[in-house]
Amino acid sequence: MASVLIALGGNVGDVRTTFKKAIAHICGMAQATVVARSSDYATPPWGDENQDPFVNACVEIETGLDPHALLFVMQKVEQKFGRTRDQDRRWGPRTLDLDMIAYDDVSMNKPDLTLPHPRLFERAFVLVPLAEIAPERVISGIRVRDALASVSTQGIEQLPDTG
Repeated sequence: MASVLIALGGNVGDVRTTFKKAIAHICGMAQATVVARSSDYATPPWGDENQDPFVNACVEIETGLDPHALLFVMQKVEQKFGRTRDQDRRWGPRTLDLDMIAYDDVSMNKPDLTLPHPRLFERAFVLVPLAEIAPERVISGIRVRDALASVSTQGIEQLPDTG
């Protein structure tokens, strides 16, 4: 079984409910189990700043699927919740964005999948929830909590648990 870190984001609709349902769908389709799930965080938009704030979270799962098969599952789940990647505006509003952050210690650079995620260490909206569930995890030689210490977390707020 592989340990996989997945970042979730969205700013359209009831994002927190979408996260709960999306994680269940990923686990069902990927025959995966949830190892850890972060809190949800309100985060300022990134890239295209002229839009509503996002909600972001991270989850660690264990799955027997290979990275490409898991990517396929994740993209199907995004579609189920209204995401159409070919019509999305880059860094624009979306119902659900799922990014594979790390898959064990796999390093891969293919046209459709780069592991670990190439912009992981630039994104506080990923590092904050990731550090909550895997602060000691080393990705590309960098410990998650150390990576978090090197970025600004201004404007990121932990949301109350919805139960």
